Amino acid sequence: MNWPETRTTDTNLLVLHALRCTGATGPARLRLVTGLDESDVESELIDLGAAGLLTYQPGPMSAWWLTDAGRAADTERIAAELDSADARGAVAAAYDRFLVLNPELLDLCAAWQLRKVDGIVVANDHSEPSYDSRVLDRFADLDRRAAPVCAELSAALPRFGRYRERLAGALDRAASGELEYVTDSTASYHTVWAELHEDLLSTLGMRR
Repeated sequence: MNWPETRTTDTNLLVLHALRCTGATGPARLRLVTGLDESDVESELIDLGAAGLLTYQPGPMSAWWLTDAGRAADTERIAAELDSADARGAVAAAYDRFLVLNPELLDLCAAWQLRKVDGIVVANDHSEPSYDSRVLDRFADLDRRAAPVCAELSAALPRFGRYRERLAGALDRAASGELEYVTDSTASYHTVWAELHEDLLSTLGMRR
């Protein structure tokens, strides 16, 4: 099926696929995800909505999200992009390496959110800087090992390049004291990692 296109197909697909990976959200977050200007994001959202691929919920919690037609369009167009670039093998191999790191990432997120005090597991209130520093060092080590996986993905499909920038940026901000950038922000290391996971699955046509 030929899905409606806007003035710039690559930009159009970036915004459509970003919503596939993030879930319902707005232009400000999509700007960070895609690297596009917010005005370009807003234009694409309007065009995609007019084509029936997105729907919009106004109000205090306003957000855009994919319609069923939008999800189908994204699936078809991402598969076509993958095949056109002859990148399926490279992305699949990188995904296998990502899966090796994923359990460690989940363990680190748990270590960041919880810690033991007198043998009892409690919520980490970040009142012990030495503990946080040790966990952040482990995140940095994981990130060093994730960098080659991101490089492989970016070489296969350039749109994956944003993940490396966003992961490194989140870790830098956490190390400078903005602790919400570990797990508690829509731009946190954990959130960006989860978006990458969803992107890999959807790109390869796989389910969790």
